[in-house]
Amino acid sequence: MAIVKIAIPHWQGRISPVFDVSENLFLIDIEGGRELRRENVMLKGHDPFRRAKEVSGLGTEVVLCGAVSHALEKALVGAGVQVVGFVCGDLDAVVTAFLQGQLADGGFLMPGSSGKRQSGGIRRGRRKR
Repeated sequence: MAIVKIAIPHWQGRISPVFDVSENLFLIDIEGGRELRRENVMLKGHDPFRRAKEVSGLGTEVVLCGAVSHALEKALVGAGVQVVGFVCGDLDAVVTAFLQGQLADGGFLMPGSSGKRQSGGIRRGRRKR
């Protein structure tokens, strides 16, 4: 089994409400449905293309985030990173739901979000190919 690296912008123990301005990013290595390692990284870039390059340069395959601008989402996807946007909630609960393939169950969607802008959809810790 291959290790999948997911990135989650966070603020005060929760998914950051807006990825474009978040400074803290957890990088989480996942293998076989289990979290292997978690590391906090401080993001430097604010321009959508710089930020996308920075995130993809960390080896990120999937970003789980709250609101995300269309420009940043497009830049991330262009850099080969799957974006699962408009996710909210306690960080550990979101990671657990992602690992169990239950992130799409509705309780983790931002209020007022239909979840339609999630590029690639939500899958069980695997990158859509």
